[in-house]
Amino acid sequence: MGAGRLIAVLVTALLAGCAPATAAPGGSSGAQAARRAPEGSYAVGVRTLTLDPRSARPLPVTIWYPASTGGVAAGRFPVVIYSHGLHSRPDLHAGLTTRWAAAGFVVAAPAFPHTRQGAAQFTRADVRNQPADGWRLIRHLGRLDSDPTDPLAGHLDLTSIAAAGHSAGGFTTSGMFTEGHPARLRSGIVIAGGGLPGSFAGPVAPLLFVHGTADAVVPLAVARAAYARVPGPAAFLSLLGQGHGEYLTPGNQGFAPVLATTTDFLRWTLYGDPAAGARLATNARAPLTRYETHAPALG
Repeated sequence: MGAGRLIAVLVTALLAGCAPATAAPGGSSGAQAARRAPEGSYAVGVRTLTLDPRSARPLPVTIWYPASTGGVAAGRFPVVIYSHGLHSRPDLHAGLTTRWAAAGFVVAAPAFPHTRQGAAQFTRADVRNQPADGWRLIRHLGRLDSDPTDPLAGHLDLTSIAAAGHSAGGFTTSGMFTEGHPARLRSGIVIAGGGLPGSFAGPVAPLLFVHGTADAVVPLAVARAAYARVPGPAAFLSLLGQGHGEYLTPGNQGFAPVLATTTDFLRWTLYGDPAAGARLATNARAPLTRYETHAPALG
């Protein structure tokens, strides 16, 4: 099957079986038609907060959101949970996350207690606990959306959520797609990462893998093995000859196709934008990248 035909199959399957529902006023889920994806771009606002600051596992969070004069832009916006890698921080990924926010997404990025840069008790073993932190953040966002005193109230579409992350954050992202995960987790982007035990189960959700073919930190074979395990629609964007994440820095080689592909993937899966889905195969810019897909039958 040719690339164009396969993309068409993926788009049709998603819109038939996984189209996002728009949240009704007040935060309740509604079976309304998918909204149009925004045209143009927004200004971007940022805020920080800390979940459970007096607990054994406080979670600082940075939130980027579409903004207008005076605060959050009008409307409800799908949510992306973005997870950083080992010895990293949310602000170090702002080159990508702010551009997603400008495209019409609220991006919430936790700073994990035991893997972030400067963690008092650093341990990579804590990655296994980070998917639960992602769900804790989603629940907190639900409280903000229903709190009439919060600036984000009424602006979060928590029926259309994606998870994304780099390196250990990519493994964290995979770990959110386990048996029993809510269907409102509609898609995932795994950047320079792989799968955790139990990943890629539960409701079918499209997944995009982004990986440098010369990655010496997380070998390409790790991501390829995870990609092969995905039971539903999946795509793989290879950054030819690149390493562990230099393509995430604006101005570096590979950043433009990564930004275009990930943004269109989010527009496709969270806004139900078929034009964005159709562009995915053409966003890759040879000789920098290679794009491929697999589309097992949906149940």
